[in-house]
Amino acid sequence: MKLRAFFQSFFGLAALVISSGTPTRLIAAEAGPSQYYELRVYTTKSEAQQKAINDYWEKAAVPAYNRLGVSAVGVFTELQESTNSKVYVLIPFETPGAYAAVAGQLTADAVYQTAAADYLNVPKSDPTFVRFESSLLVAFDGMKKLAVPPSAAEKKPWIFELRTYQSHSEGKGINKVEMFNAGEIELMKEVGLSPVFFAQTVIGSQMPNLVYMVSGESQDAHKLHWKGFGEAPLWKKLSSDPRYKDNVSKINTVFLKRTSASQI
Repeated sequence: MKLRAFFQSFFGLAALVISSGTPTRLIAAEAGPSQYYELRVYTTKSEAQQKAINDYWEKAAVPAYNRLGVSAVGVFTELQESTNSKVYVLIPFETPGAYAAVAGQLTADAVYQTAAADYLNVPKSDPTFVRFESSLLVAFDGMKKLAVPPSAAEKKPWIFELRTYQSHSEGKGINKVEMFNAGEIELMKEVGLSPVFFAQTVIGSQMPNLVYMVSGESQDAHKLHWKGFGEAPLWKKLSSDPRYKDNVSKINTVFLKRTSASQI
């Protein structure tokens, strides 16, 4: 309980800092509290490891998280297949307390423990992954809840672009969040970029940074949607506004596809 109270206090303060923007926003904040996301990135060295990770999430972890009230877990691999392709997992939480409680709840879940036994008890000589990194993110005011693409229910082919923006200072990192809230998010929706989430990293590596995911039916269509974004008058206005100058120092992009375990 003390750990859960700590997370609630810590992330409540973090969300307050992150959501404090300028009074000149063009887009009003969505109603209700922001979600929190855990983003896991597994490093692998073989297709067998990738399969083992996906099997674990499909057969054990995703059902267990669903029983805990997590409605949509995303599991992805890199679009270009390789023996060292990373596996990305996105888990939404309604509160930081829900995130803090997961480890104990999974330990007490007999169904999960049985389904996950091979993954949890893998021998040292044959590990399931090299390592995984985990970040905790808080959603932007402009899109407080994760959006599942329309293709998810039918498991249609769909691409996902995960983008990470690093900033050279914490102030500039918050400034970039404000820029998204001032119109970038709504514009991405309008031009068909099908955003999944936007969030700022509050615990993770290479901080300060923000992370977001957009998606599309194909790479060609996705490029056209980005072209429409770049040519939009609103983007040209925002990108030339001196208030938002130099708020991004590095951009990392990876293209992903959903696995059979994914609910996104």
